[in-house]
Amino acid sequence: MKKHTLPEKIIQKSFYLSVWIIEQFSETEELEKKVEQLDKLEEGTLGKEIAKCLKQNNLTLVPNYESHDLKHSLLKFEMTPLDEIRMQAFMIGNGNWSIPSLAIFIYGAILLPGKWKLFKEDYQQGRKATPIKDWTIDEFANKKIDELRENVFNQREQKLNPVKNLTIREVSQYGSFATIAAGIFGMLFCFPFLWSSNIADLVGAGFPFVAGAILTIGGLINLSILSRQIQIEN
Repeated sequence: MKKHTLPEKIIQKSFYLSVWIIEQFSETEELEKKVEQLDKLEEGTLGKEIAKCLKQNNLTLVPNYESHDLKHSLLKFEMTPLDEIRMQAFMIGNGNWSIPSLAIFIYGAILLPGKWKLFKEDYQQGRKATPIKDWTIDEFANKKIDELRENVFNQREQKLNPVKNLTIREVSQYGSFATIAAGIFGMLFCFPFLWSSNIADLVGAGFPFVAGAILTIGGLINLSILSRQIQIEN
């Protein structure tokens, strides 16, 4: 079994903590029964593959995030820290501009700067693929997974999106990404100095840290507004 690097371990622990917190405030019995039902489906179906994936990783469906596991199985991204970030890069390219997806991707991209080229390739692949952000387990569990993958990856192979000028919305989206990245970088850079016993260090790092927090929050709010506008239009 491949050993994870320190950044990957941090990502993994963060995900486990997030899932644990969600489970503490949610009813999971129904979802556990749902996994048992999926496991009874025919071999080769999406539902069966989801159940296998969850059992192999000693996991169950997470309340309000069931489609997350659908995407892991459908897109063949493993449940590892690196593949989790890769899947978010794919889904952002595929049109999933949700706050959780963006936050997870930015968090992972900061911790794994050596994988940016790989994330870019996943993003570009997501742009070429059939949109799946609204797919649900209930709708596609009984479908053959190979046929679904064929639909996702090959249906638009011959009609890739033409090059086009950036719209105001896209400029705003990219600007939000840059703002969030700058804010988080500033906060991480200043964080060690906040524990200094030197007053000058505390003051010098405190204001940039607050500024970074403001930038991050502002970028997330703007992305939330844009995501809401897209949902309304759709």
